[in-house]
Amino acid sequence: MDVDLIFKIAAIGIIVAVLNQLLVRSGREEQAMMTTLAGLIVVLLMIVYEIKDLFDVIKSLFDL
Repeated sequence: MDVDLIFKIAAIGIIVAVLNQLLVRSGREEQAMMTTLAGLIVVLLMIVYEIKDLFDVIKSLFDL
């Protein structure tokens, strides 16, 4: 696992948390929820691509 991936996920988490707090305090709870969901989806897609790469490495390692 690359350390850059961890930093990217942490940066997305910080940005989403700040945006969430700003939107909640301004009375826009629905947009805050959508921002949180969008951040979650982005992080999950990043993790899915890394898992795909892991399976490709395992597949090539065992010549499957």
